[in-house]
Amino acid sequence: MNAGPTCREAADPASAGLRHTGANYVRAITARESDRRARSAFRALVLSLAPPGGALLDFGAGTGLDSRYFAECGLEVRAYDNDPQMCSSLRSHCGDLIASGRVSLETGSYPQFLARASRSTDRRIDVVVANFAPLNLIDDLRALFARFDTLTAPDARIVASLLSPYYIGDMRYGWWWRGLPRLWRSGRYSLPASGGTVVRRSLTDLAAQCEPSFTLERVLRGLPPRDAREAAGIDWRDRRRGEWLSLSGSRFMFLVFRKRAHKLA
Repeated sequence: MNAGPTCREAADPASAGLRHTGANYVRAITARESDRRARSAFRALVLSLAPPGGALLDFGAGTGLDSRYFAECGLEVRAYDNDPQMCSSLRSHCGDLIASGRVSLETGSYPQFLARASRSTDRRIDVVVANFAPLNLIDDLRALFARFDTLTAPDARIVASLLSPYYIGDMRYGWWWRGLPRLWRSGRYSLPASGGTVVRRSLTDLAAQCEPSFTLERVLRGLPPRDAREAAGIDWRDRRRGEWLSLSGSRFMFLVFRKRAHKLA
């Protein structure tokens, strides 16, 4: 996400010319059964990691579908989006929870989000979530992970849903084949979208982008797990090729990052 793009461009770059906000966005992301299943699986994963009553940052919160869900599950939610229309929809969708203090909304441009000073009264975040690919809109993830480092508690997690560059369903598109050599050489490639670009990254690149504050801990396909092994995810340090094939069957992949312990000076 550069200064221009919103946190919620169309998740599929094959339809990158389309842009959805508000009610149109909700219809777009709930139309596909696979997207509904992906959201359900993502929420379940987050709840398995968040401490009861913990603090959650919903980065790229959109209309607040997840913010409301996690608040109703007992978490204290801090939501952020840089699109004014999305923020207006979130205020409407989560108005009662905002009034009760269970959801708070942070607005402003993405550069403002990165530069905003933390207040001493702010509660440290236990888990950061970024659902439906907002991290695919950001060119420099290192700056964002550095910002997450300042906001989070020790041993915090980041749970992110990203568009998978390994999804075989995208092989029907010319942009997938054109991007493949760049993915192989540099670990990433970019596609045009309204107001900016969508960046596809390899797992190796994502593991490097989160350093030095976080470590890529495990990877899961972006659908409900079929068994206990899939529910546990793939250890990033495990290089057994067979397990990684599971990522090719899902448009999204879920990544769990763990905060590293800071060494005392």
